[in-house]
Amino acid sequence: MARSIRIEFPGAYYHVMARGNRRHAIFHDDDDRRFFLATLSEACAMTGWRVHAWVLMKNHYHLFIETPEANLVTGMSWLQNTVTRRHNVRHAAWGRLFGDRYKAVPVDGADPWHYRTLADYIHLNPVRAGLIKPKARESILDYPWSSVAGGWALPPNKRPKWMVAQEGLRRFDLPDSVAGRRRLVEQLDRRAIEEEMKNCGVPVVPAEVDARSSHLRRGWYWGGQTFAAKLQKLTDQIAKGHPHLSRSYRNTPQLRAHSEGQAEEWLKEGIQAAGLAARELPQLKGSDPRKLALAELLWKRTTVSQEWIARKLAMRSAANVSQQLRRLDRKHVLSKVPPAMRRFLGNAWQAEG
Repeated sequence: MARSIRIEFPGAYYHVMARGNRRHAIFHDDDDRRFFLATLSEACAMTGWRVHAWVLMKNHYHLFIETPEANLVTGMSWLQNTVTRRHNVRHAAWGRLFGDRYKAVPVDGADPWHYRTLADYIHLNPVRAGLIKPKARESILDYPWSSVAGGWALPPNKRPKWMVAQEGLRRFDLPDSVAGRRRLVEQLDRRAIEEEMKNCGVPVVPAEVDARSSHLRRGWYWGGQTFAAKLQKLTDQIAKGHPHLSRSYRNTPQLRAHSEGQAEEWLKEGIQAAGLAARELPQLKGSDPRKLALAELLWKRTTVSQEWIARKLAMRSAANVSQQLRRLDRKHVLSKVPPAMRRFLGNAWQAEG
């Protein structure tokens, strides 16, 4: 699976989640949970992170954090390495505690709806896991290892310094008072009762939104289209600053979303420079030099698939594209395309490094 590019910028918000190695437990008892929160407190003191919400489960955790400085990677590296080391000392264990990489999804924290849905998603995690039974009159407050019982429902002088519960309450249009904190808990308990357990707190994504992009569980960001455009611009800058990123690394959801747009743009410009119209492509052989020149550009300088190229250039199949590209003699192909297309290709290859 392609490794996600870490997008860092001052004032960023993230939904961070990590699981135990092979989904094994990372919290064996309450002391493990206290050790984790103490280590998180140290990380926040070092990095300036502001924690908006959190929940500790048996084999994973969720954090909703804000990074005033662009230091997510540095802080998470210290946090997970330190937690692992302390866990192994305490339990006389060795090796990895966490499996794979932690997931860090950029969040449009300035948007009220995306902020509230993420906070509720995290706070209602124990309901989805069956650790709170609303129909048995159990409350969100009955689970002690989340930022409800451990922050939002507490008076200000009882909260950890790294928690920003007052701001969170304000995002829900609630005062940081006894009545406001009680209303927050009541709202969560009401959702726990009214919603199906396995989807409690999971927002319904509008049909027009690509759930592979903006989704709390599967997406690479959580926000609106304007926020996505900002992230794609930042991701493009990262890719241009590291021209030797492998194709696997470039095939992340972030770069893929940008790259398909680039491929569409080059396809349109390339067809025009070749003196063709898109409707003429099916009448041309798959070995046509103009098709081959465009296919090579799109394959080498974007992350679209050979199936995508075959469909757009009317080259029968991905296997045909692969075969043609293996046999391609670039010098010979370029000698067969119109001068305007050679100029276009030169500019496109130069633009990408």
